[in-house]
Amino acid sequence: MMISESEILNASILIVDDQESNVSLLDQLLSETGYSCVASTMNPREVCDLNRKNHYDLILLDLQMPGMDGFQVMEALTLNFPDDYLPVLVLTAQPGHKLRALQTGAKDFISKPFDLLEVKTRIHNMLEVRLLYKKLGTYNSVLEQTVQERTGDLITANVQLTREIEERTKAEESLKSTLGEIKTLKDRLRAENVYLQQEVAGEYNFGEIIGQSSAISYVFFRIEQVAPLDTTVLLLGETGTGKGVVARAIHSRSARKDRPMITVNCTALPGNLIESELFGRERGAFTGADARQMGRFELADGGTIFLDEIGEMPLELQCKLLRVIQDGEFERLGSPRTIKVNVRIIAASNRNLEEEIKNGRFREDLFYRLNVFPITVPPLRQRQDDIQLLVNHFVTKFNKKIGKKITTVSQETLNALQEYHWPGNVRELESVIERAVITSQGSALQVLDRFDTVRTTGEPAGQDVKALADLEQDHIIQVLHKTSWRIEGSNGAALLLGLNPSTLRARMRKFGIRRQ
Repeated sequence: MMISESEILNASILIVDDQESNVSLLDQLLSETGYSCVASTMNPREVCDLNRKNHYDLILLDLQMPGMDGFQVMEALTLNFPDDYLPVLVLTAQPGHKLRALQTGAKDFISKPFDLLEVKTRIHNMLEVRLLYKKLGTYNSVLEQTVQERTGDLITANVQLTREIEERTKAEESLKSTLGEIKTLKDRLRAENVYLQQEVAGEYNFGEIIGQSSAISYVFFRIEQVAPLDTTVLLLGETGTGKGVVARAIHSRSARKDRPMITVNCTALPGNLIESELFGRERGAFTGADARQMGRFELADGGTIFLDEIGEMPLELQCKLLRVIQDGEFERLGSPRTIKVNVRIIAASNRNLEEEIKNGRFREDLFYRLNVFPITVPPLRQRQDDIQLLVNHFVTKFNKKIGKKITTVSQETLNALQEYHWPGNVRELESVIERAVITSQGSALQVLDRFDTVRTTGEPAGQDVKALADLEQDHIIQVLHKTSWRIEGSNGAALLLGLNPSTLRARMRKFGIRRQ
């Protein structure tokens, strides 16, 4: 059972937003795309009555509205909407609201400000699932009516018994096929929902690539070379240089851009769960596996999978990854059935993988499979010409996020930022600017961070780097003692240091820090 494009374009859609500009933008976008049944309201209290009259296939619902917010509207719809599928796609600019909306019952969200391609894709996908549910209901009604009519005939005409049994068998086969398709779609939707919640809760996202230096321009050139192809890409560079942003840039310029890019942080996943997260599992595959779960490779089928910090992957799993790269197939944990996928692989590492191979921690054959098209992302200290652009970008970003109006950055401040060598690279710069926007008074950016390791005139570079390493190592150990060696969570050392947990673990490995 398939849904045609004309059925999707004829679906009924309601736009609910108190901002007339948003309503006009969405209405125009939907009309230009070809949707013919689009209505709108700026009064959230009308939604239930309008839905009762028109039975919309999709409701685009803004979360922040006066008088009655989007969460209250969803509660009212749940009481009045008899179906178990709430056709709501929320509109919000607040990451915390996205996660709460998904937990409340919304099936997806669209971030503000709108990315028009994202808006069209998410609306199309939700309508396809919604119309499949409706078509299944229609099929059930038709089947029930057919059974009732034929039962009456059977009482008076035994001759028609064989014909009626054959018709019913065909209808049941069609229903089984439809139920199978619905189950597959539900599994995918559930898996994507889980992944979306993880993405909303994540902190690894610092915008588009910003820069015009020769070092980053060469990265742009390499991206343009490889993006249209399905070639495997290996991104190399220090922590915080923006390897994830480069991966998203490659995906967004590829032929797979309309399919998902699934990110797997090999450092963040527990060692005992990484296999089931990558390849999925069947119910009962191991203790605690009380439900069937699709793996990240299945979820990325037709799209791209980004294996971040691939050097952290356990050696015993590297052979399974090698098989997926070579043959495009694998088995879920607890299942003998082979699953084939069509996935483009982008991997990233801040380690020297050739050294890892020499030390027996990384497979040489896997390295050669990944190292088809390597791109080295330069550290920020090699991109001093980009620092002013990055500072302006982050100031604009955090002005909007925090509600500040920082308009100027002094030359003295820029000089201090450009002279610092940034061991944490772009991610560290972003944290410094966010703190500065929060603490600045007035319209000028005031950076209060102490850059004690900035090299003074005539001082050898080696002494500066050594002093920084010693200072950073001592500071990390001090904070770890303060948190009783807890790394993650609200009381963890990573939060106090302004780092991601994976970055902190990488620094601990770098300095050889072990729990005392």
